[in-house]
Amino acid sequence: MAVGGAHWSAPAAHEGGVVPYINRPGGVRLHAEVTGRSDAPVVLLIQGLGTDKNGWVLQRFGMATRYRTIAFDNRGSGRSTTPTEPFTLEDMADDAAAVLEHFGVSSAHIVGASMGGAISQILAVKHARLVRSLTLVCTACRNKPWRNELLRHWADTANVRGMREWANDSARWLIGPRSFRRLAPALSWLGPFATYRPSKGFTAQVDAIVSTDDSMVAELSSITAPTLVVVGNQDILTPRADSEEIAERIAHAELVVISGAAHGLMVEHASTFNPIVFDFIDRSEFEQRQAASPAIASA
Repeated sequence: MAVGGAHWSAPAAHEGGVVPYINRPGGVRLHAEVTGRSDAPVVLLIQGLGTDKNGWVLQRFGMATRYRTIAFDNRGSGRSTTPTEPFTLEDMADDAAAVLEHFGVSSAHIVGASMGGAISQILAVKHARLVRSLTLVCTACRNKPWRNELLRHWADTANVRGMREWANDSARWLIGPRSFRRLAPALSWLGPFATYRPSKGFTAQVDAIVSTDDSMVAELSSITAPTLVVVGNQDILTPRADSEEIAERIAHAELVVISGAAHGLMVEHASTFNPIVFDFIDRSEFEQRQAASPAIASA
């Protein structure tokens, strides 16, 4: 349900006196930002490999008039810390749950992209009560040997030659050829190609991805939250078949394929992507409120 009269709030150091750092076991500190109206439906945004919350900037501006949006940096990226010990995608899903609980959110519309989509799937299985709806973008539900090999190559490149070389090496996998020249000036700011960060957090996230087995795949059928799966038809990192498998395994999931879009579709095709996702969240919110109304009336 759209909420009128909302306003854009610039990311602040706190909201309502709440410091936007969440402490986690092992000395991990997660940085989060909250924008939009405090009385609106909550959306939690979970980013992908090596990308911080700025990767959602084209969505957060649009969401500010409709939702209360929480965006955070995964451990190993942005202003969040990188633990000294290895971590897993399950740890990162627990981080996402901790962010919601920190802000007193009982359930939220979850939007996860790429690695964030994998984290979101785990969140929906392990912490189902927190998931009001689930939007999975340019992601997969299982590892593939060729993709693991590619990610290890990226980690080696980042460690040996630096993040700038990784950005050059990975560009063709993330942005479609027709969009790259148009978006090049903005890429380093939006996140996926940020080259100023140390490689430690990036490689730790790669390790978390490649060490994940496929045991969660069989549990996707337990997800009951309304689910939208979005992929670009030019995505060569997580091709359409990956999204089709997810949609087949989650009951009543909707699959949307955006023509001409690659892996970075939230950036290169934001004008198409945003209305699709916003409409899905609005419908999910409306249907759940409608379903809850008889129960409230009879209480």
